[in-house]
Amino acid sequence: MSEPIPRAQPPPVDRWWRWRRNPLRRRDDLLQAWVGLVLASTVTLAAPLVAWAVGSSVHDALTAAARREAGEGRHLEAALVDDAPRHPEPGSAEARETRYPAEVRYTAPDGTVRTGTAEVLPGLAAGARTRIWVDGEGNVADPPMSRDAIRYRAVGWGGAGGGAVAVTGRGAYAATACLLDRRRAAAWDEAWRRASARWTAPP
Repeated sequence: MSEPIPRAQPPPVDRWWRWRRNPLRRRDDLLQAWVGLVLASTVTLAAPLVAWAVGSSVHDALTAAARREAGEGRHLEAALVDDAPRHPEPGSAEARETRYPAEVRYTAPDGTVRTGTAEVLPGLAAGARTRIWVDGEGNVADPPMSRDAIRYRAVGWGGAGGGAVAVTGRGAYAATACLLDRRRAAAWDEAWRRASARWTAPP
């Protein structure tokens, strides 16, 4: 019994064919290769620089804001007006990382008694004491960002900036390839039209 004939496999794609001299290579093929090379080189050089510039700018801006907030605000003692939710279980590892918005009462630096909404640990009863952060006007606010939080935020924005450069380069290459494909298709149609005219012309 004869063995089944294996299915023919397409030859591997030669990604460098546009750079090799051959009778089927067109000027647009070589142009596309050069555009790809220039864009790849530009992205390789520009992406790290943009990532560093964006990350540094964000880091400097957030650091300045944190220093300003630290100089203007302060920590105060406050009392809960109502019970805080008890989920997750108070005292658990999850509870130590969880915060709930709750209404608190405190005495502002100017001596006035105020209320506001602050993030508190779960399970605290009404009247329990907690520490809050107030801004320069005595209103409840988020505390200044920590160094680690600033660093993570800067790294994230830097990565986004570098990624944007890469996406832009890829988009530019795709647009160029699409334009050249249209030109090649139009040239192919024109060549077929001329050949068809010669083939069908009477002797």
